Amino acid sequence: MLIGELSRRTGVKARLLRYYEAQGLLDAGREPNGYRDYDEDAVVTVWRVRALLDAGLSTGVIRSVLPCVRGEAQELPEFDWCADLRGILQGEVTAMDEHIENLRRTRGTLTGYLAHSPEGPPLPGRAYP
Repeated sequence: MLIGELSRRTGVKARLLRYYEAQGLLDAGREPNGYRDYDEDAVVTVWRVRALLDAGLSTGVIRSVLPCVRGEAQELPEFDWCADLRGILQGEVTAMDEHIENLRRTRGTLTGYLAHSPEGPPLPGRAYP
């Protein structure tokens, strides 16, 4: 199928499909005229990539775990627990936890600054310039 058809069937813009291909997440053959030619299974692959992106994984991590993804669910992929998959996903969770902790620390510092401002401590939900 051509890229326009894959885009229509998955709801993913052609530009993004070309990006997935460049990242090694999606394979396409070429027709004699140079047009991309996707197999029928490309639809499921795109669904899997989208679900993993929605889970917060980078394209580099997705490239590593994509061979372990099974099923055709668009929202929650199933895994064949390949070697290293659990370690990769656990590493991602650990990195996210560290990022969350850094954000909390940074937020605490900023709200501390605001507490000493002439207007007083920040109010919940109040936006400061």
